[in-house]
Amino acid sequence: MIRKTNYTVDSHDLEKSQEHVFNFSDFKTPINKPTGNFFYDPWIIKDEFKNSCWSKLLGALTFPVGEARVIGLESKTCYTQHADIDDRYHLNLTGDAAYLIDLTENITYPTKADAAWYHMDTGKLHTAINCGEFIRYQLVVRSLLQENQLKNSKGVKLIAGGENPRYKFDNYISPWLNFANKNKIITDFSVNLDLGYARFDIEEEHVQLLEKNLPDSFYIELTPPGI
Repeated sequence: MIRKTNYTVDSHDLEKSQEHVFNFSDFKTPINKPTGNFFYDPWIIKDEFKNSCWSKLLGALTFPVGEARVIGLESKTCYTQHADIDDRYHLNLTGDAAYLIDLTENITYPTKADAAWYHMDTGKLHTAINCGEFIRYQLVVRSLLQENQLKNSKGVKLIAGGENPRYKFDNYISPWLNFANKNKIITDFSVNLDLGYARFDIEEEHVQLLEKNLPDSFYIELTPPGI
């Protein structure tokens, strides 16, 4: 689920981030900004973080990246289980006893500040837990989605309903979306959290399988591609 990459950061820049990370008042602080489509187009560093330790840490990834956030996890807390459509890159900044847990394979991974970037397959159900004394901070970067070329596509508007639709989406829909993106089944994904729906184009032959995997109170509307 998670593997160490060959991308590493300078130890001095890592130490600088450890000094300044507690200045962030929000526990999810973006350090870059979009240049176009949220999921598909590269993000660039915000002006206030140019020439800082944050730009140097992020710059160690020598390819186009999506949203990059400094994320804190308080002591004695964890996330609800979930998956994501987009894989992530993680750089561990602080934390004394924090772990990533692969709930699909039941494997626990310690997260330590070792100056290495890690790639995470977020299509598997997972959580993170902080059992330590101090806040765990990471720099977390979204992978850009693939712009897949479909052969015989339909547009899909997937409407989420029922109780706690976000939880159901993250547990039943996101694993499939991650798989579908990597296997060139979908493209042109977008989401509207306020109105409770996601839309994307899909290879028509996979529509029936998607319908079979929908939770209760979820449904889809088919449209022409790109609508």
